[in-house]
Amino acid sequence: MDDELTWRSGFKDVLPTIFGYIGIGLAFGIIAKAGHFSVLAAVLMSLIVYAGSAQFVMVSMLAAGSPIGAIVLSTALINARMALMSMTVAPLLQEESMLQNITAGTLLTDETFALTMNKLNHTGHTLHSRWLHAANIAAYLVWAGATLAGAMLGQLIPNPADLGLDFAVVAMFIGLLYLQIITDRTHPRRRQVGLAVFVAALMVVLMRFMPGNLAILAATVIGCLGGMAVKHRD
Repeated sequence: MDDELTWRSGFKDVLPTIFGYIGIGLAFGIIAKAGHFSVLAAVLMSLIVYAGSAQFVMVSMLAAGSPIGAIVLSTALINARMALMSMTVAPLLQEESMLQNITAGTLLTDETFALTMNKLNHTGHTLHSRWLHAANIAAYLVWAGATLAGAMLGQLIPNPADLGLDFAVVAMFIGLLYLQIITDRTHPRRRQVGLAVFVAALMVVLMRFMPGNLAILAATVIGCLGGMAVKHRD
């Protein structure tokens, strides 16, 4: 990763993440097909909803015959964290037009957000919409293509759970966290690891008292506040 903020650099920087999208997109397509979704329905969900973890939940809830209201609420809770991520990226694009900001925010994902935070370590904490658009669009198209391939492949796999495909999401986030820690030179590595462990432990505790999606949001907010407190203390 370099300090360029061009379209070409955006495509190049997102390539490692795209490989993760391929695995997860294939997993979603296979699981959607196992949940009696048509290939077209699975692809349209990836194109319109475009929310990896929420899509897995939606497929399982639809297959179980859950009420539409419950599905909408669950999806909203799962994706509530995106508001925090968007508010973090927005100040970096304050010189850009409203259209550029809306487009960038619409396609922003956990992975491209983590990639953006990593990129800031190389650009002096500056960002340009063309770099983010390139990363977002590449990830979006690969996700849809991987879903299509997975849904078609799913016709040959009777029980996707036996392959452990649900661990693909966890594995990719572990990789993104590792890259963020080793490239961020603005904070001591011990502090970053300590904060990550704190948030993980907090998540485990909170899940004993609230649903998992709410626990993720609460742990994220508390972790951000804790990080800010430690930073301002220096």
